[in-house]
Amino acid sequence: MQILPDDLPLGAAGTVSALARDYGDGFQVLPHTHPWSQLIHAISGVMRVSTSQGTWILPPHRALWVPPGVQHGLRMVGAVKMRTLYITPEASLPPQAVCKIVMVSGLLRELILAAIAGGTEERIAHVQALVLDELRHLDAQPLHLPLPREGRLKKICDALLADPGRGESLEDWADLVGVSSRTLARLFQKDLGMRFVDWRQQARLAEALSRLASGVPVSSVAHALGYDSPAAFSAMFRRTLGSAPRDCLPG
Repeated sequence: MQILPDDLPLGAAGTVSALARDYGDGFQVLPHTHPWSQLIHAISGVMRVSTSQGTWILPPHRALWVPPGVQHGLRMVGAVKMRTLYITPEASLPPQAVCKIVMVSGLLRELILAAIAGGTEERIAHVQALVLDELRHLDAQPLHLPLPREGRLKKICDALLADPGRGESLEDWADLVGVSSRTLARLFQKDLGMRFVDWRQQARLAEALSRLASGVPVSSVAHALGYDSPAAFSAMFRRTLGSAPRDCLPG
């Protein structure tokens, strides 16, 4: 199922407005833009957010900051309980030109839920002030998967997106697209801003989160993504995201 988002009259709600929506597996929000910033977050389930800047995968402990005017669409992986914030330009937050993944602290999560719950005008004003203070101190996190423009890179990345468990080395891919491994390494840095091995790991993480959210066992995910053992996969997952793969399995 697909929908277009509702227009939100934020002016009457102050600088921060909150929205709670629950979605089923596979539900899509069509690409759209709006004149305010958005912090896209879910307290359960995984969301895949796509923009012209790339694709982002959002487990419950991460959120995506979307600046005003950036077109974005969403697809739900598993049942999703989205709890999102909209912030008007009057909030005077540091300007952001690009989307970024941020860690959702326990405090920010509770503030989002408090903003949804509402209350007196005084309480709402206090919650909004605390939300804005938290947003000013957010650090960018991994899980961004930039998409290539260069033709040879596109061929490689499309193949890895179709099967992230493929194990070809940079040298193998260089032979397949007819360039030297040094040239291919430069193309990855120039077009995608990261090394080949880092892009492949991000693609594997994105696929892992989608499969885990759908209830696929950790051992099966590890095998499908080319890891020698569930322990090796779990170590990479913890090192990158700071949590265990089992934490992303549906409750």
